[in-house]
Amino acid sequence: MLNGNQTGLGSTLARLCVAAATMCLSGFAAALTVGDRVENFRLMDHAGASHELHYFADAPAMVLMAHNTQCTTMQTHVQNLASLHRQFAPKGAEVMLINSDLRDDRSAISASASGAGVDLPILLDPTQIIGEGLMTANAGETLVIDPSSWTLAYRGDVKGAAKAVDQLIAGEPVTVIGQQPSGANCSVDFPELARRAEHKNISYANTIAPMLNDNCVSCHRDGGIGPWAMTDYNMVRGFSLMIREVVRTQRMPPWHADPHVGTFSNDRSLSEDEIRTLVHWIEAGAPRGDGPDLLAQSAKAWPVWAMGEPDVIIDIPAEDVPASGVVDYKYKMVTNPLDEDVWVKAAEIIPGDRSVLHHVITTFGELETEGRRAGKLKRGTGGGLGGYVPGAIGKPFPEDTGILLPAGATIEFQMHYTPAGVATTDASRLGLYLYKQPPKHKLDSMILLNPRILIPAGAPNHSEVMARTFNEDVLVYSLLPHAHYRGKASEFVAHFPDGSKETLLSVPRYDFNWQTNYDLKEPRFLPAGTKMVHRTWWDNSARNPANPDASRDVPWGQQSWDEMLFGSVRYRVAESTLGPSVAAAGQD
Repeated sequence: MLNGNQTGLGSTLARLCVAAATMCLSGFAAALTVGDRVENFRLMDHAGASHELHYFADAPAMVLMAHNTQCTTMQTHVQNLASLHRQFAPKGAEVMLINSDLRDDRSAISASASGAGVDLPILLDPTQIIGEGLMTANAGETLVIDPSSWTLAYRGDVKGAAKAVDQLIAGEPVTVIGQQPSGANCSVDFPELARRAEHKNISYANTIAPMLNDNCVSCHRDGGIGPWAMTDYNMVRGFSLMIREVVRTQRMPPWHADPHVGTFSNDRSLSEDEIRTLVHWIEAGAPRGDGPDLLAQSAKAWPVWAMGEPDVIIDIPAEDVPASGVVDYKYKMVTNPLDEDVWVKAAEIIPGDRSVLHHVITTFGELETEGRRAGKLKRGTGGGLGGYVPGAIGKPFPEDTGILLPAGATIEFQMHYTPAGVATTDASRLGLYLYKQPPKHKLDSMILLNPRILIPAGAPNHSEVMARTFNEDVLVYSLLPHAHYRGKASEFVAHFPDGSKETLLSVPRYDFNWQTNYDLKEPRFLPAGTKMVHRTWWDNSARNPANPDASRDVPWGQQSWDEMLFGSVRYRVAESTLGPSVAAAGQD
């Protein structure tokens, strides 16, 4: 992987990529025809699940039907598609629909699916960047894709698609000639296709560079965690095909929450308009145009500490990390160097070596000196100061809240290292920012974990749950789901005392590489008696490319080849003083 400091090598790669891009970018305008390669993509469906095309690489056939809610013959097309599904799903064929119609939204599509009794996924393509490539211009039109080569094997009506799937499963060449399906109001308009020539006028200086500067450069910079630095136009153009690919597959920007559930102050996603503009600019050849290059002119000095110099800096004892192998979790103990109790308003960890430090969890309390737990923190004697995960930046705790750190407390650092091919030494640091006067509210955390999980071998969508109840009125500030390589999706649902419920966070595409703490844009009030239910789904099948071993039943475990159901809810008591909090208690 190329890091931000290897700008010389990065520039060379960029020049090579520019040459490739110059040859490839001109091919985007052509409609997809039989025999053409189908590019990978990822979309959510109408029920909130996430699907990536290339996940189904082992299927004998992939079937996609264009959908909208206005087509007068849509129900007939769907019934025929359901018949195809019943016939070929037992043989491994995957069947879905895709809606790229700008007249439809998720609620209308869900209502239409419910009314028609559709139990197949309807992929949502609100930006149209996927439908433009597939050219699914008529509802009912059905594409059959051959996953062995990712080429389009058939385009036409669903009855012909059934014959094409039958031939693919039999290992025969597809000879079916597709017929266009009929019906009124079935056309799907792609307005940007008629404006292809205008996309060359999208301004790099006024539109693209500011977009990248606002959303990408904080990671893609010298010294950042991005694999290459967005230092100027040439670097961006050189990697433009990669940018298009990671946007189409939703790998970048790294934000995994369902956009239809909740709003978050740290949302890193691009808007639908930004996605369209960026992809269309790349497909137009990534033109430079006139105007200054903001990325080249940027002279921003990135501080070591995001919030400025901390009041207290604590050195975490260094750890030698080997080039390969497995490193057990390391627990580093440090005595609080302050001789008086303090209220902490923010904390940040600066990694010594980002390439090997996967995460840090920081807790504090009294140290056990006797018995089998000697050398560990006494249960129930302290709290947490946060931690570090890739991509995290320091920021203050919610307004008027803080964490009391007692004088003499022992601070424990749980360090998780993953060797990266070169022996190194990690010497990370914790920075603490302190209140001069005590804050109004004590910040608390509810932990939801279930160490009794067991994920069956080969299970593609296994779920388990943990629940706890708030005994007082609280304000919830943020939610953090955590699993390992097999983690697929996660959610937090509040079950209120009156019997109603609300999903506070849905993560349909959990990614172990990005341990995101989802900060609510506005704190959510939960009355006493509210049960917080945290559920996680895992993909323990061979289709999961991150799965270390699909043949084993997977238990709870700290190492990444095992799994976790772990959730954290950061909150405060709604009408609290700075006395002890007993808001979170009980478990079901």
